[in-house]
Amino acid sequence: MNLLVLLGLLALPVMAGLRLGGYFLWAGVYGGIVSALTYWAYAADKRRAQERAWRLPEARLHMLELLGGWPGAFLAQRRLRHKCSKGSYQAVFWLIVLVYQFAAFDSLQDWRFCRAALNRIEANSDGQG
Repeated sequence: MNLLVLLGLLALPVMAGLRLGGYFLWAGVYGGIVSALTYWAYAADKRRAQERAWRLPEARLHMLELLGGWPGAFLAQRRLRHKCSKGSYQAVFWLIVLVYQFAAFDSLQDWRFCRAALNRIEANSDGQG
């Protein structure tokens, strides 16, 4: 079930990535490496938690997710049962996933929403200058 959810979450980013043409392979390799690194970081943090040793800062785990490792984090949370019940952590994690989903969707719309936001910011800044 978790694998199906992950595949569903990867659908939009993969569709958006396919528009990159030849760069899609490199984006996939990068994403795979960062996801593997993120999974490893979760496993190390879980092990350290069990040993009552120094832990990785949550900000570091979130940075790895933001750099593209959120699929690895998703799998690690479910397989290792780590960081999956802490509400504040999950809120930030799902916000990162949502940002990736939005960026992928907006890229498929030729960046319509980002352009509209930038146009609004420019219009507001022109009126205040």
